[in-house]
Amino acid sequence: MHLVYPAVLAALLFSVGLYGVLARRNAILVLMSVELMLNAVNLNLVAFDVWLRDTLHAGQALTLFTIAIAAAEIGIGLAIVLLVYRNRGTADVDRLRDLSEGEDAERYAADTDIPVDPARADGDRPNGPDKKAEAVA
Repeated sequence: MHLVYPAVLAALLFSVGLYGVLARRNAILVLMSVELMLNAVNLNLVAFDVWLRDTLHAGQALTLFTIAIAAAEIGIGLAIVLLVYRNRGTADVDRLRDLSEGEDAERYAADTDIPVDPARADGDRPNGPDKKAEAVA
């Protein structure tokens, strides 16, 4: 087997993944692009393992670890994206620049036409424990 074919395919996959990470705005598409990049690395690992005729198959073993890491990364990444979507109403990476919900978020929202809930501007939640305690008292 020639090493050039899988190496070129892996380079193309990695390039497409890198373009996706740099150019996409949707967080789920960014995660998919990272997966493409990891698959390109896996393809290189297996191709070089076959080319070197390693008796321990270290490239294939390392590929299994990479697949496990990719599975954990996509699980945690999707959980974060879902939580951000629930709280902010968007999965757009450009609009999720600020992590705080204070005055900076209000100023940024005014620039980008994102609605800001005034009850959440000071950091407490609309149905949080403080609101329940006030309702009981």
